Amino acid sequence: MAAIDTQRVLDVHHWTDRLFSFRTTRDPGFRFENGQFVMIGLPVDGRPLLRAYSMASANHEDTLEFFSIKVPDGPLTSRLAQIKEGDQILVGHKPTGTLVQDSLLPGKRLYLISTGTGVAPFVSIIKDPEVYERFEAVVLVHGCRFVDDLAYGERIVDSVLKDEILAEIIGDKLRYYPTVTREPYERKGRVTDLLRTGEVSASFGLPPLDPEADRVMICGGPAMLADMVEMMKDLGFSEGSASRPGHYVIEKAFVER
Repeated sequence: MAAIDTQRVLDVHHWTDRLFSFRTTRDPGFRFENGQFVMIGLPVDGRPLLRAYSMASANHEDTLEFFSIKVPDGPLTSRLAQIKEGDQILVGHKPTGTLVQDSLLPGKRLYLISTGTGVAPFVSIIKDPEVYERFEAVVLVHGCRFVDDLAYGERIVDSVLKDEILAEIIGDKLRYYPTVTREPYERKGRVTDLLRTGEVSASFGLPPLDPEADRVMICGGPAMLADMVEMMKDLGFSEGSASRPGHYVIEKAFVER
């Protein structure tokens, strides 16, 4: 466990019976890029039980924040869902991930496409002042099954837009598009369908997705990821990496936890 630190839980918020977020202390030497993830977990039977979690906090913040689903029989999430203020959790030393700015070519607009807890890395990114210097518009799309599942993302977007420092930097560049699939809501439908038809772009007065101008980051469930990759290829977008920046990047590290 030499490559793992112990951090203290500062607060826990249960958004629904399926979703919760929590903040922890942050080691002063822990450095990461907005959009990256790290291995976190709990000791179980004397050994660390770890899973990949995106930092939902920005790298300029003093604490770490994580957003999680609750899986009743999940080896880790069933235990994490029980943590409370003052408890200890394990946090790895080596953040990594593909959802970073250096993996994208320069562009005019940045689309952050997420479903469920896949919004977490984008919460980090929309708090990053540099992203608004690089792009003319930042569009956060968050798809969930139920309206209540949007609460965390809605709160974060609202707090970012009201932050006295960030608000001045962001101006009108941040656009937010929440949608649900299983309940009546003002915006309803699968993220991929709404993007493919141009509904998302048109709602903000933006042109259809275009590899010449748009850059896309994608994080969510396996079905959404597969559909998004197919759409990106159909539209002529190339996948980027640290060694070869492209038009879009996708995070493949997250599976059922």
